Amino acid sequence: MGLAIQVQAQKVELDNELSKSKLSVTNDTTARKIEFGANLNQGSFSTNWTGGGVNSVALGLFFNALSLNKKGVHSWRNDFQSQYGIVKNKGQESRKNIDKIYFDSKYNRELSEHWSLFGNFNFLSQFGKGFEYVSEDGAPEYRKHVSGLFSPAYLTEAIGIEYKPVPYFFVDFAPAALRQTIVIDKNIQESVPTNYGVPFNKKIRNEVGIIQLVANFDKDIAKDVNLKFRYLVYTSYNKNILTDKKEFNGDHRFDASINAKIAKYFNVNLSAILVYDKDQHANVQFAQGLGVGFLYQIK
Repeated sequence: MGLAIQVQAQKVELDNELSKSKLSVTNDTTARKIEFGANLNQGSFSTNWTGGGVNSVALGLFFNALSLNKKGVHSWRNDFQSQYGIVKNKGQESRKNIDKIYFDSKYNRELSEHWSLFGNFNFLSQFGKGFEYVSEDGAPEYRKHVSGLFSPAYLTEAIGIEYKPVPYFFVDFAPAALRQTIVIDKNIQESVPTNYGVPFNKKIRNEVGIIQLVANFDKDIAKDVNLKFRYLVYTSYNKNILTDKKEFNGDHRFDASINAKIAKYFNVNLSAILVYDKDQHANVQFAQGLGVGFLYQIK
């Protein structure tokens, strides 16, 4: 069972391509898009069910807002994304299965048809406390507090140049970028030895970037099927740009999602996240989610 509501408000009439999340235009334009959704999933089994299983309930919510204001060679883009989901299995406490707060605000000044200068501000964190559930040598499971609101959080300010060959794809290159890693909860360091790179006696770590590169793609690849991805790589003066093995030393994050409208009021969303950041973990981290919901649109 699922519920999703999507509301779109636009001050000017856009063509069909723009109304499908391609908020990139050449004329003076103000465009808005707001999305809200919820998915509820439930499963239960009789006591004699031979296939195995556990009774569970899962609830997922999201709220997204995207705006573009363009006047002449000047444009301002604001992108807010938020997701939160919990799952409750029989015999266990409720656990979150997705949690994200993301906001990006960017100003562009066009130099030519495909090139522009930009300056942007980016924020990434989560809403609630996160726990790692551990069981050792057959002992009862216990949880370790590993994250929370502003623990960690990442603020990034960057200036650079943007290349946008087509409306649905752009690459931002920033030779000058600042990043603040924030951990306000001092108890985090008890469970996360690296403390996300923040010194134990401080709440903020500042980094000056050598390179930040962002590639962003958002396009309808088939009728009623939309593909989005965002790839970010960042390295700072605090780190050697090459490791001892002569490998590039940087932080990587890749977010991707496919959204398909399968009927007038239903859609399916598949999302995936890859993170490689040695201040978080020595290995690549991966998260994946699948949602099915009822969709209602107002244009």
